Amino acid sequence: MTRRKNKRKLIAEINVVPYVDVTLVLLIVFMVTAPLLMQGVDVELPQAPSAPIDERLEEPLIVSIKADGSLYINLGGKPDNAVAMNAVVDRVKKILQQKPKTPVLVWGDKKIPYGEVVKLMTALQGAGASSVGLVTETP
Repeated sequence: MTRRKNKRKLIAEINVVPYVDVTLVLLIVFMVTAPLLMQGVDVELPQAPSAPIDERLEEPLIVSIKADGSLYINLGGKPDNAVAMNAVVDRVKKILQQKPKTPVLVWGDKKIPYGEVVKLMTALQGAGASSVGLVTETP
C-alpha cells in the first residue's frame, strides 16, 4: 500500500477583517471626541462668515467673556470659575512665555458691549499675544 501524503500549501494572505474592525472603532471614537476638543464657556457667539483656523497650529488658548462681563480661561480642561482681568493677563503671559506660538482666541457673547471685547483683546495683546482671534459661528 502506498500512502498518499496530503501536502497542504501554506496560504500567505493577510486577513484584513480585524484591521477594518479596529479602524471603524477608532473612527467612531475620533468622531465622538473631536467636538470636545474645543472647549470653553457656553456663550452665544455672533454669526459671521469667516475662515477656519489652521489645524497645524498648536492647541489654542481660549478666553471667554460672558454676557455679564465675567472672564474665563481654558487651560486644557473645563474653565472652573470666573477670573479677574489681571489674572487672565498673568496666566496668558506665562503660557506665551513657554509656548510663544500658541494662538489666542476670544469667545465673546454677542450681547457683551463691543468695548469690553476690545478691552480684553488689548489686554491679551499686552500680555504678549501677537494676534488675537475672535470665534464666530457660521451663519
